[in-house]
Amino acid sequence: MFSTVLIANRGEIAVRILRTLRGLGVRGVAVHAPDDAAAPHVRLADAAVEIPSYLDGRAVIAAALATGAEAVHPGYGFLSENAAFARECAAAGLVFVGPPPEAIDAMGDKISAKETVAAAGVPVVPGRSGRGMSDAEVEAAALEVGLPVLLKPSAGGGGKGMRLVTDKGELAEAIASARREAGGAFGDDTLLVERFVAAPRHIEVQVFADAHGNVVHLGERECSLQRRHQKIIEEAPSPFLTPEGRAFLGNAAVEAARAIGYVGAGTVEFIMPGGAAGEGGYFMEMNTRLQVEHPVTELVTGLDLVELQLRVAAGEPLPFGQDAVALDGHAFEARVYAEDPARGFLPTGGKVLFLAEPSSARVDSGIVAGGEVGSRYDPMLAKVIVHGKDRAEALRALDSALASYTLLGVPTNVGFLRDLLARPEVRTGELDTGLVERVLPELTARETPAWVPAAAALARMRAVAPPGDGPWDAMDGWRIGAPAWSPHALVVDGSEHVEVRTRAAEVAVGAGDAWPAVLEDDALVLAGRRIPHRRVTGPDGTVWIGAEGRAWAVRERERTLRAGAAAAAGGVLRSPMPGTVLAVKVAEGDAVAEGQPVVVVEAMKMEHTVTAAVAGTVTSVPVRAGVQVALDEVLAEITPGEAG
Repeated sequence: MFSTVLIANRGEIAVRILRTLRGLGVRGVAVHAPDDAAAPHVRLADAAVEIPSYLDGRAVIAAALATGAEAVHPGYGFLSENAAFARECAAAGLVFVGPPPEAIDAMGDKISAKETVAAAGVPVVPGRSGRGMSDAEVEAAALEVGLPVLLKPSAGGGGKGMRLVTDKGELAEAIASARREAGGAFGDDTLLVERFVAAPRHIEVQVFADAHGNVVHLGERECSLQRRHQKIIEEAPSPFLTPEGRAFLGNAAVEAARAIGYVGAGTVEFIMPGGAAGEGGYFMEMNTRLQVEHPVTELVTGLDLVELQLRVAAGEPLPFGQDAVALDGHAFEARVYAEDPARGFLPTGGKVLFLAEPSSARVDSGIVAGGEVGSRYDPMLAKVIVHGKDRAEALRALDSALASYTLLGVPTNVGFLRDLLARPEVRTGELDTGLVERVLPELTARETPAWVPAAAALARMRAVAPPGDGPWDAMDGWRIGAPAWSPHALVVDGSEHVEVRTRAAEVAVGAGDAWPAVLEDDALVLAGRRIPHRRVTGPDGTVWIGAEGRAWAVRERERTLRAGAAAAAGGVLRSPMPGTVLAVKVAEGDAVAEGQPVVVVEAMKMEHTVTAAVAGTVTSVPVRAGVQVALDEVLAEITPGEAG
């Protein structure tokens, strides 16, 4: 076993690798970008080195050599599937904790991957994958395969450049669009054509191979709960597969790994047609690294996959054969993202003002209270993983764990995850990759409970004048004759406007009746009902409230004359996500039309154009290109009127 290993990654996966290293008595070295010096993985490591970027392979290797590391663990993302980096590690005398560069190359290109596994007898989705096809040839291939088809970039994944074409008239534009996006994302606009599989299930098989010729699979994971080709909730084993189907996919995955001389942990992904009897399936791709969702396999097999990676990389044989692999119970994983489901899952960010993680679950986390969630990295913050004796018990455990997860200061998808788990299709296991998108409007239509703005208004009153002993300390609306109401114009989660009135020990929301109310440190007693919650006020005065896995940000509406008037007419444009201003397309005094682009903001490689909600005149542009902006920061103000 190695004595020192450098982790070429950050966030929850770096923390997770460090914990295994500590358990093995191996020294763990972290690297960090300049803006990540206070990150949890840096604090947990035995040593840490600053590098310009997590993508700077030369800097990573220099850090490994300077700290006496013998091996580099790349985690996932960044350099984990970079064959050139793996070769550079070997040239520097370092062990790359991953497969041989040749295996990365073989599976890194979708066309060569399909050709390789097909030659090994692994079934692939019908299609055409000839290299160098012109647009006309791609169009002809699509018609030959038969619509509907998927156009997919050969050089990368993650849904970038993928297009579903259902009509012949859409083909030309879809091909041009797919090529543009693939070229921009991967530097290669080569496309392949695959028959579209209706209502498919996404099932992947974990494989492990050593340098002594042993290859095993560790069962499958069901990954069909996705949005925009991004997994949200995974489970093991799949509730869909029959024993025969499990054996079929497992054997196919092992053969795919053998075909490329694989060593280490890998995942072979399959697509299964909807309505199938839990058998069959087509090869999609192989991820030549550890997967984000590997913990569910760990919980049902009892194996530490990172430890296995390290032992195999050190030259040890696998300590078991296929017959010794047994699956025990059921496991689920939910990914916690810094994103706002109500705003189209745009990335969020900010300072973590409060964090309470469930004690009833395994939580692989990369954040701490007081830390900053920026816009430069992937928005995944943590993973909540549970195990049960069967699927129903594991589902209940996951929902319970998410209900006790509270993060304030940064909007997340935790409430959305709970709503998704409550869907009847999820509970019965009737899943497919399009399910989330089909039910999305129902999942994002939840209204804010009236008690939330009530608690926020009372919290703001307390902040303005904390209770004292004197008669002038009480903010109770005392007047001669009868107490007066104190009005509060609030905005919940940046969009929902609520009027609240408070006086003495009463509160009224909107046009509703007044309720007796008492605000405690960890609860609101409203009309005799005690509502426990977590509450914290941010430095900007925003009151954050969390309960049952959900969180709300409540702030006071602008009261300045100009901003107030503009806001009332939709003239205040705010950043939909924390990020960097790429372009400002207007200047003060410009006349703009409704829908006209005003500012372009980028976060996590996602661009968002903020457009004018009303026609009028630009009266303020407090930002410029290149500056960082926070979620809901004002980008521009427009005074409504006729655009000239």
